[in-house]
Amino acid sequence: MQTRSPLGTRERIVVAASRLIRRQGYAGTGIKHIAREADATLGSVYHFFPGGKEAVAVAALAHGREEFAALLRAALDGETDPAAAVDACARLLARELHASEWTDGCPVTAAALETLGSDNPIQRACADALYSWRNLVADKLLDCGLPGPEARDLAATVVHTLSGAQATAQVTRSEDPLILAGRHLSRLVGSYA
Repeated sequence: MQTRSPLGTRERIVVAASRLIRRQGYAGTGIKHIAREADATLGSVYHFFPGGKEAVAVAALAHGREEFAALLRAALDGETDPAAAVDACARLLARELHASEWTDGCPVTAAALETLGSDNPIQRACADALYSWRNLVADKLLDCGLPGPEARDLAATVVHTLSGAQATAQVTRSEDPLILAGRHLSRLVGSYA
């Protein structure tokens, strides 16, 4: 007998969709598969998300954004030195990705690449996620005394580099791209601090 998750139906749908998009992309994730993974009926999915797959994906991307933000916060808050904090982020991402056997990448990256070239809710949710992560890193850099414009630009560089390194680590099934990116980003951040 299968035990049911303590999450409500809507939350199970969102978590399942986020996990599926992370592992197989937006295009490879069907609404029936989401329902099955969430242990929900197809009717429940459409009840909570009358906009269908796109509406579920937007909610799933918001969930993925918050999951990654929590991971970023944990790494950033664990270090007082901003350079060490950035390196800690990269190392934590590398460990998490390796622990998932290279399957749990970033749902935002996966969905963004598949929906390029159009202004749609998926692209806007992806952009919102990237901006929110940049703001988290910028806040850390500001708290450590970097001037506003430099902190924002440097934070954007950190987020963009880590996103690319995470995708490369996933493809190569190696922590090395993230470890290397973290080491060099740390040096860069240290040069400003």
